[in-house]
Amino acid sequence: MTGVEHPVIRTPDQRIRVFVSSTLRELAEERDAARSAIERLRLAPVMFELGARPHPPRDLYRSYLAQSDVFIGIYGASYGWIAPDEDVSGLEDEYNLAPAGMPKLIYVKDADTRDPRLQDLIARIQADDTAAYLHFHTAHDLEDQIAGDLAMLLAERFDQSRRTEPATAAEISLAARVPEPYTETIGREGELAEIRALLAGGMHRVVSLIGPGGIGKSRLAIEAAHANVGLFPDGVYFVPLEGVLEPGLLLPTIAYILGVRDTGAATLEERIAQAIGDRHVLIVLDNFEQIVDEAPVLVRLYTLAPRACFLVTSRVVLRIRGERVFDVESLATPSPDAPPTLAQAQSSSACVLFAERAASALPGFRLTAENAADVIGICQRLDGLPLAIELAAAKIRLLTPHDVAERLGRSLPLLSTSVRDLPERHRTMRSTIDWSVSLLSAEQRAMLEDLGVFAARFSLDAVESVGEGRSWGSQAIETLAALIDASLVQRVESGGRSVFSLLAIVREYAIETLEARDAADAMRIAHADYYLALVHRIAPRLRGSQQIDAVAELGLEVPNLRATARHLVQQGRLDDAGDFAWTLFVYWWISGYFADVRLWMMELLEKRMPITTRTRAIATFFRLWAELWQRPSDQVGEGLAEAVRLFRESEDEHAAAMALAARASTRLQFPDLDEEAFLAEIGEAIRALHAFGDAWGESLCEVVLGQLGMLRRDVPAALEHLGRAVSIADDADDAFTRVVAGNNRARLRFVLGETDAAEEEFLLTLLLSVRLHFVDGATYGLEGMSAIAASHGEAWRAGALAAVAAMIRETTGIYDIEGFAVHLAPLEALRAVDAESVGAGERAGREMGLAEAIAIALPEAGADVRERVPSW
Repeated sequence: MTGVEHPVIRTPDQRIRVFVSSTLRELAEERDAARSAIERLRLAPVMFELGARPHPPRDLYRSYLAQSDVFIGIYGASYGWIAPDEDVSGLEDEYNLAPAGMPKLIYVKDADTRDPRLQDLIARIQADDTAAYLHFHTAHDLEDQIAGDLAMLLAERFDQSRRTEPATAAEISLAARVPEPYTETIGREGELAEIRALLAGGMHRVVSLIGPGGIGKSRLAIEAAHANVGLFPDGVYFVPLEGVLEPGLLLPTIAYILGVRDTGAATLEERIAQAIGDRHVLIVLDNFEQIVDEAPVLVRLYTLAPRACFLVTSRVVLRIRGERVFDVESLATPSPDAPPTLAQAQSSSACVLFAERAASALPGFRLTAENAADVIGICQRLDGLPLAIELAAAKIRLLTPHDVAERLGRSLPLLSTSVRDLPERHRTMRSTIDWSVSLLSAEQRAMLEDLGVFAARFSLDAVESVGEGRSWGSQAIETLAALIDASLVQRVESGGRSVFSLLAIVREYAIETLEARDAADAMRIAHADYYLALVHRIAPRLRGSQQIDAVAELGLEVPNLRATARHLVQQGRLDDAGDFAWTLFVYWWISGYFADVRLWMMELLEKRMPITTRTRAIATFFRLWAELWQRPSDQVGEGLAEAVRLFRESEDEHAAAMALAARASTRLQFPDLDEEAFLAEIGEAIRALHAFGDAWGESLCEVVLGQLGMLRRDVPAALEHLGRAVSIADDADDAFTRVVAGNNRARLRFVLGETDAAEEEFLLTLLLSVRLHFVDGATYGLEGMSAIAASHGEAWRAGALAAVAAMIRETTGIYDIEGFAVHLAPLEALRAVDAESVGAGERAGREMGLAEAIAIALPEAGADVRERVPSW
């Protein structure tokens, strides 16, 4: 079986001999592993164990090599001893003396440092078409790799022995050319199964794994290549294109890996196709984006070689005939709505990856209940991007998860690595992005930087708006498409429309680059102007029949709404910031963003810049809103009275009426209620709101009067006002006020023993809350359904729904009037009968998210609700 001979079948007494070359003392454990692997296959190890001698034993190991069939080289950090009067060490001399055609399996141990002369030898080996070059970590890993590779080699040679014609160079190439992953691949089982299905179907000639730098395309391709060797009996070949920058080098690089050399007898393209012939092979082309203009070459190759299949990794779609695009996604992170528990972290591939890599940096590290929340936060902050997670996990050697989480606000300078074996562009996320950006045109780079002012997602309309006057503005669609092809911008479907996004770290890079050019402020203003206009277009639909759609539309823009407020305040456009906040008052309430607005308004006031009276009224009102419900006091009441005065001074009577209703609601929280003052203020507010045709505000004021009746145990009055509130909401077809009024009326009906009517109303309000994504309303509805379940003796369900609602209240600070929680008494009564089931439900509920709880409360909900709940 010597490489210079035509392969034959050996008889049992003609055992194949495997020569093992390595330094002796440094790699003693690895040599033992190699011996075990060779003997496991009933082959004969040939190992030169004499050690260093005063004179080089060249004749001896030349003789050993002449008797051997396969050469195995194992290299670590040392180049080895150089004998007197010799220019090279015995290690290099053994490689030089191996017959040219002898199959060579080369295994390089991972090392932080390596002798420069050994590095040169390894580089030369990489250029040898008869050598398969692989990395390994431990002696145990090495033993398995050698055994597997020798078995593969024997199988190939057995197949060749049945042929009548000599084997070509391409046919003797080893599938083991596919590199081994340095670390375990996590969270890609589903993708690997999908890729296998694409490769096995035979319909796709080019399967392109597309995604941004750092998302794990190369790792996934390597795993897919190893996992699908069985689908390609004639070979799997890995072609690294990382350093191939000139398009003309694509074919020579592929030819080199296949063992084809350019002799001039035919074009290289034809020679490659001839070497492949009708063999069923998989060729993996890694990092194709930098020579994407050469993609049509692949069409010509697979046309000439009909059973060849290409698996390509690229940041850019190839856009060729026969291509099947497979988008590589980030790793799954726990939902922001789910409690950050250990169970959530353990079920998240992103968190598991972090833990695995952290354990490599700090042996003994593991996910625990104490660090789970911080690890979840880190992975969410990094968008599940594998490379970013791995780089962050490497910091665990120096920092705790809590420290890493806190410092991720400065993620770009933090995420760097000193691992020398990584490609240069992967040493930090910055170098990864720099490498991608360097491939763009000037206009594409400018757009990427400008998009940094956007938050998580943005629309094409928004992009076109901010692009007015920019270098890329007249070709916004084409330029954006190029960035999508380059995987620097992602396109997704959301709410039935296309929206675009940047990964968080790409966005940080973009805005930092923009600021370095002193261009960020102008883009922030353009961004703010677009969203100000958008808000004024949508706001009229926030009350009435179009409310659900308007809320959904704004929900797609929440990150940009926040960014707009921040941009306006930072740029000193304080009156615009105040108007922006007030225009969206209804939306802030439905979606629970008053805490954000309060911070913006406090920052606005702290600017101590000239503002209009109306802006001061708005800022005063929002600053006190949360206090009104959670910590009512005389000071809150006085502050709201000042807001009323300021609104009136600015001649905004409508806003003054809303502020007056808020002041009356504050009075309702006091144990020593001044009922006369309360009724005067709420009555004045109702009259004004009715005059303005504001059914939304009027209905809410009637709810407040209904709550007064409940506090006074005046059931008829409470039912009258709550019924009126429901009627006003129904007439206006306003979902929000229908939820608020309905939840209050359902509570009262439950207390009165009208269980069926209460259940019907709670179900309605819960459905409307789901459609609105109204967390407060859903929480009240869950508590109501908990009360209903308790009254029916459904202990587990009652306990679970109550626990979820309690957790939501605790984490979000949802206000409720003391004594209005109607589910507590029936739940305790049921606990006395079936404490075990109630407790089990409560334990389960504390691990649930809102979506899971709603699904339990609404088991027979329609398809539209089932579609909304999982994404909530």
